[in-house]
Amino acid sequence: MSELPEVPGAGLPDEVRGVRRVVLFGPPGIGKTTAAGVLGRQLGLPVLRLAPGPQDAAVPYAGLLELALALTPLAPARELAAALDGAADADRAGAPLRLRRLTAELLQEAPPVTLVVDNAQWLDGASAAVLRWALRLAPGLPVIAAERTWRPGAADHWSGEDAHPLRVPALTPRQVAALLTAHRPTPREVARIHARSGGNPALALALAEAADPRTDPAADPSAGLGGGDGPALPPAARRLVGEWLGTVSEGARELLTLAALDDRPDRRLLARLVGPAAGSLLAEAEAAGLADADGPDGQVRFTASAIGAELTARLPDAARRLLHARLAGASHDDLRRARHTALACAADDPRAARLAARAAEDAAGSARLRGEHALAAELSLLAAERTPPEDAALLTERALTAARDAAHCGDLPRGRAAARLVLHHHAGPAQRVDALVALIDASGQHLHGADHLFAEALHAAAGHPGPTAQVLIRQAVWANVNDGDPRRAAALAERAAALAEGAGDTATTALALTMQARVRRLLGHPGAEEALARALSLPRTAALPVNGTPQHLAARHALFDDRPDRARAALLPLLVEAERTADAEATVDILRSLAEAELRAGRCAAAHDYARRARALTDRTALSPGPTCYTSALVEGTARSTDAALAHARRGVDASRHEDNKVFLSRNLFALGHLLLVAGRPKEALEPLEEVRALEEEQQVRDPSVLRWHPDLAEALVAIGRHDEADDLLTDAHRVATDLGRASVLPALERTRALLDAARGDHDTAARRLTDAAARLHHLPVERGRTLLALSHTERRGRRRASARAAARSAADLFAAHGARPWCEAAALALHRLEPAPNGDVRPRLTSAEERCARLAAGGASNRDIAAALTVSVKTVEATLTRVYRKLGVHSRVQLAHAVVPAAD
Repeated sequence: MSELPEVPGAGLPDEVRGVRRVVLFGPPGIGKTTAAGVLGRQLGLPVLRLAPGPQDAAVPYAGLLELALALTPLAPARELAAALDGAADADRAGAPLRLRRLTAELLQEAPPVTLVVDNAQWLDGASAAVLRWALRLAPGLPVIAAERTWRPGAADHWSGEDAHPLRVPALTPRQVAALLTAHRPTPREVARIHARSGGNPALALALAEAADPRTDPAADPSAGLGGGDGPALPPAARRLVGEWLGTVSEGARELLTLAALDDRPDRRLLARLVGPAAGSLLAEAEAAGLADADGPDGQVRFTASAIGAELTARLPDAARRLLHARLAGASHDDLRRARHTALACAADDPRAARLAARAAEDAAGSARLRGEHALAAELSLLAAERTPPEDAALLTERALTAARDAAHCGDLPRGRAAARLVLHHHAGPAQRVDALVALIDASGQHLHGADHLFAEALHAAAGHPGPTAQVLIRQAVWANVNDGDPRRAAALAERAAALAEGAGDTATTALALTMQARVRRLLGHPGAEEALARALSLPRTAALPVNGTPQHLAARHALFDDRPDRARAALLPLLVEAERTADAEATVDILRSLAEAELRAGRCAAAHDYARRARALTDRTALSPGPTCYTSALVEGTARSTDAALAHARRGVDASRHEDNKVFLSRNLFALGHLLLVAGRPKEALEPLEEVRALEEEQQVRDPSVLRWHPDLAEALVAIGRHDEADDLLTDAHRVATDLGRASVLPALERTRALLDAARGDHDTAARRLTDAAARLHHLPVERGRTLLALSHTERRGRRRASARAAARSAADLFAAHGARPWCEAAALALHRLEPAPNGDVRPRLTSAEERCARLAAGGASNRDIAAALTVSVKTVEATLTRVYRKLGVHSRVQLAHAVVPAAD
């Protein structure tokens, strides 16, 4: 296989750096050739590369001949080649010994090189035996072998007894995204390709090159573990997976085929099907990197779901049905037994199909009760598909149930399949609308061709106010999130509420009023609370998505108004409801809201736990990462690690741009700018914060309490010396907040106004503002600590060191009590900066050059900017900052920003 492109961040572990004998192993396409090239370059020697092929494995001494021909200019190489010409004569006495001697001489006289043997699984046995002996006499020669099947510890390798074994690791999702940069995949496409390829780079490239980047694949809904997440593999991917499967025995492939047909295979099931050999066959598959059999409760999963897709695609229909019948007989779970029974049913047997459909329908109901909504969606679809066409009404009813089940768990392929069944069987207008609405709900933020689908749904709903209102609500969500047009969203929601109320549809009325209240709050419309109150007053006559209920929006509004305990009290029962219904998207939204409420209340550990749970569920269910990245960035930046927080924010920005989600693009850009600002990098913070301002103005968002970018942008402007712009922004934000009654925004605006006062030299006014702002923040301990820390810096600049120490000590105590680690560090450094040095000086002595360099760095300038400002080289700046860090006892620019007075531009 040709060498794959190197992927940034996909380096080999440090343990192999400098090791002179390495055996790289892993499946076809994993990147062994690329890894061997990287290792070879690290050793700094020319590479002598041998690459035996499958046809060479059975030819004695083919590998030695390739070695001799590669070094033909050397006399020992020519002598070895001549000896090999006669080595086929088995009767020639001493031939093997002579070959060993000549090979050893050649390796000893060769110029310094690294010997790389690619595809070493095809190195013939005779050559391997000679090389094993000769390499013992050349211990200084670096050797890198790349092969598929060697198991470390199984036997000494021919490259040397001390050879270091290394399984080439699969790529992470982020590395897959870097590999596929030229294809411009969305985060959802990256997640799908990573799951299908298992991080195998060659397989990921084959899948990406064959995919339509604007179309979500429609899965084969009859497939099991391997085939349920995409269409048939493209030819290049099939060839690669076929080569991979060819590394194990036929018995192992048969076992894996049975696993591929089940949605949750485990060791117990496979042992029932195959008998005692199941354990050794699974071990063989694991050694080849095809499967992982160490899941919870003995579950078996494919390392790449494309493996299962290929195994099931190879089966003729009749063979597939027979295997499903075997699985039905061996299954130890009633729901899985019903699934396999339905899949074993022949399409030309109406009586058997009816029985299978009824059993699948019953099993789907049981799956819902057990909370297995993905299985319920599959069983519901099977029930619809096995319903004979002459039972048209029953078929439509079952297909609608399948569409709703698919929407509930975000299973877009099955949602599409179920909707097609409804639309193709002459269903009535209400049923057609139900199917299209379920398809829209299943699509989430990944809906392509939205205008056409909404138009089709509205056409089907024409003349029916209730169904029309349901479509308009979805259209309002789309207008707000993807089109960035909350005014249009408000108009659509208002129209939906009127239609639903006129039709007597209480549940839809509540949803429409909630959406209306949501966008009115963004726009600063005075009727937002009135619409929410109306929605809250309506009885809940039908199940609603928990994150779409007025109760959830009321909790969000409490959070915007800085009443985190009230928000938390409202959110906890909603979390129970969301988890009980197994609605992944709703559960993530509630977990995020709880994380933000706990963070505002200063319960950092609880906030971190909720954010972690939201992130794990998002990754597990392939939801859009933008929302959880935003929340995780805020929580990590306050509770744990600025670097980790920045990574979340940047991922959220990328994901939201790809998905054209303007709401969470603004939020993640705000998180990025906020984190850069508190890390002492105001110049870098300015760009994302100014983009937030442009997006909010474009979307006509007026309420400053929803996304609080105004004080941070103003603080960045103050830090870089653009005082008049900061003044104008603070004045406008204060006026709007006062007009709308958003008192929760005012303390942060006052904190930034104080920083502006201090920058203009009025330290007394600044200190008074900060003291007053801190007094209004007792219920928000982290915000109070941040304000006290700003007061400490202001007092220090005003040369009131005792007041500065008192404020920093109060801030440090708050941060420590509430688990805000990065802020604890900042407060500790502020205190350290205020402690007298042992010699009586108030701080470590810096030279004038060090002082200037440190102040520029603390102000957010890059090393290149500092070098240009001071007319020195970048290396001089690096050396100067190293001395500064050592003298001040700091380790990062975050700490430096709190240890010196930043320079103003």
